[in-house]
Amino acid sequence: MSRVAAIQMASGPNLSANLLEAGRLIAQAASQGAKLLVLPEDFAIMGLNDQDKIKSREMDGKGPIQDFLAQQSGRYGVWIVGGTLPLAAQDPNKVRAACLVYDSTGHRVARYDKIHLFDVYLEETKEKYTESLTIEPGSSPLVVETPFGRIGLAVCYDLRFPELFRNLLDQGAEIITLPAAFTAITGRAHWESLVRARAIENLCYVIAAAQGGYHLNDRNGRETHGDSMIVDPWGVVLDRLSRGSGVVSASLDRGRLQSIRRNFPTIAHTRFHCTLG
Repeated sequence: MSRVAAIQMASGPNLSANLLEAGRLIAQAASQGAKLLVLPEDFAIMGLNDQDKIKSREMDGKGPIQDFLAQQSGRYGVWIVGGTLPLAAQDPNKVRAACLVYDSTGHRVARYDKIHLFDVYLEETKEKYTESLTIEPGSSPLVVETPFGRIGLAVCYDLRFPELFRNLLDQGAEIITLPAAFTAITGRAHWESLVRARAIENLCYVIAAAQGGYHLNDRNGRETHGDSMIVDPWGVVLDRLSRGSGVVSASLDRGRLQSIRRNFPTIAHTRFHCTLG
């Protein structure tokens, strides 16, 4: 069995402060025996406005956030799924919301760019989000081979699109990592249901690391839902944290996953397949 952890934060606009807090929580998770750690979406910078992510963008392979992730994974000998960070895009006025994976030696082994962008209006709270104005979407689902099993990468709004997760399953995913920053209103309505559904329908573990708290911005603040959790292939929540900064941890039993898939073979019973365009 492998010990894994989801890290929950309430990041703000100060990069140095966010990295200091992330480092503290990584150290805490490592001290608890976790060998695979997942950080939340926008862990390093939750700006005052959408343009702040463009100001903080890094070139692929170079920058303080990428250096931090490499140093932390090597220092503690852990694999880190680095939430998301803003990397330069083809459009100079946008960024890629990139999820980078580092192995236990500090070497980067994968990059996934968030595919589905959060362009919505929440009538109840008058909140409007238009990620497509500043984020350039990715297009390639990605599964990574690791010592813990094959990991499928997804980010936040991706959670609402089951065809993406079925594509990851078709690539052999056994674990799904999900950095997120769900809003308070959508999180209360849908977060747990969606996270557990993705675990159940794909018979996989889901490690969901969320932002959870209040964040400064130029629209009188923003609240994220939190409730980071680790869910097993049967839909059982193994550990969770409702609000604030902290660490959620659990043991992943690959033998249990294989046993469930063998004895309850819903994956083998699939009759329809879809391709991502």
